[in-house]
Amino acid sequence: MTVDDYIRLIDEATVYDVACESPLELAANLTERLGNRVLMKREDLQPVFSFKLRGAYNKLSTLPAEAVRAGVICSSAGNHAQGVALAAKRRGIPATIVMPLTTPSIKIDAVAALGGNVVLHGDNYDEAHARAIDLQEERGLTFIHPFDDPAVIAGQGTIGRELVEQMDDNVTAVFVPIGGGGLIGGIAVYLKDKRPDLKIIGVEPEDSAAMKRSIESGEPVVLDHVGIFADGVAVKRVGDETFRLCKAHVDDIVTVDTDQICAGIKDIFEDTRSIVEPAGALAVAGMKKYVAETGTSDEEFVVINCGANVNFDRLRHIAERAAVGEEQEVLLAVQIPEKRGSFRKFCEALGRRGITEFNYRYNDAKNAHIFVGVQLRRGADEHSELIDRLTNLGYPLADLSNDEMTKLHIRHMVGGSAANLKNERLFRFEFPERSGALLDFLKAIGNNWNISLFHYRNHGSDYGRVLVGIQVPDDESSELETYLSKLGYTHFEESDNPAYRMFLA
Repeated sequence: MTVDDYIRLIDEATVYDVACESPLELAANLTERLGNRVLMKREDLQPVFSFKLRGAYNKLSTLPAEAVRAGVICSSAGNHAQGVALAAKRRGIPATIVMPLTTPSIKIDAVAALGGNVVLHGDNYDEAHARAIDLQEERGLTFIHPFDDPAVIAGQGTIGRELVEQMDDNVTAVFVPIGGGGLIGGIAVYLKDKRPDLKIIGVEPEDSAAMKRSIESGEPVVLDHVGIFADGVAVKRVGDETFRLCKAHVDDIVTVDTDQICAGIKDIFEDTRSIVEPAGALAVAGMKKYVAETGTSDEEFVVINCGANVNFDRLRHIAERAAVGEEQEVLLAVQIPEKRGSFRKFCEALGRRGITEFNYRYNDAKNAHIFVGVQLRRGADEHSELIDRLTNLGYPLADLSNDEMTKLHIRHMVGGSAANLKNERLFRFEFPERSGALLDFLKAIGNNWNISLFHYRNHGSDYGRVLVGIQVPDDESSELETYLSKLGYTHFEESDNPAYRMFLA
């Protein structure tokens, strides 16, 4: 496929039978704060609250009658599923949607309401995809790929066509989320043809940066592990065609962490009063990081808000992480003397700053270990000033603001250290979040060694997160490693984490 081929496909795309021309709106608050004019392309306002129906409908509209006589099939946990279901309904084509067992009911119900025949299979996308391929072959169905298909890419590229008509000549860069690469591939090939001066900047989560890794390697790579927070862009491997387009037409790729994504969700809410999903906030988060790192000012940017299919239960977690992502909160583990007046002196050292939380449990007769969250008004500068002040006053401390275990578990735990506990090792696990999954996990992990610590908190996500302490004699360490490998759950050892050593060990 040449550039001219894609321009023709995009110009001829018939997506507006189901999609609307999404508005390009000024983000007034972000513009004021960042010193750059920020415009949001509101794909979260589409009928299925995501851009995905553009590519799905365009693909279905190009299929010959014999290809869809038996129906179409796709595998998806969310936005692509809804896009295919709506597109198939409008075209009068039977649609089978294979979704993981972990898919939240709100997404399953949405697909079913659009007429999709939902098949639940497996604990993750890869298992659902394998089942979809089997059903395709068994039933003679046509598979609709979520991103690595020229017709799908061209459908997403209609966003680029709209931008050419909507934005003025002052726009210098367009920030686009990247999952498999279909969205940015379509937008980039069109915009670079019409506006070669524009920078096209992709944005990926740090723990799911498949396209960035692939471009750096010169070929598509398969990630060993992908982060699950921004599930809409969590792919282990980008497409061959999308890789080719991104390598040729994308200027740069920025990566952002979970806290920065949550801060982006908050930013969008404050400007629009709409709540987007984590993937939908990637472009805003990446644009903010780009501005901070380059010192850019007085320029004009476009950010693509790609979707708003977020589970309500996730909002608590998002709100907690947004404050850290905006550098409006610092999380500290501090040691203070175990004597009268120590709390008061420590609070005086904090000054008039607000306290978001304060956790303490008696440790020994000499020292007390406290976990404290402190509000910041001036971001990174105030963060550094506070650390320096406490250090100069002689307080031993650990800055835990960027520690994942702390933010997921420690801040929600009460209790104290276990002085006489021997041979404890600490692990974070991720497991598929479905009915009975927690019990299954406990049965799997607790058969061979004693569980000495356990913390689980539902985050409204497709995956559950637990913190587990396991008593393992030294001579059984290799046996444990083998066992965990066979168990198959994503895990991280945290035995040397300073928060664990201070509060739990």
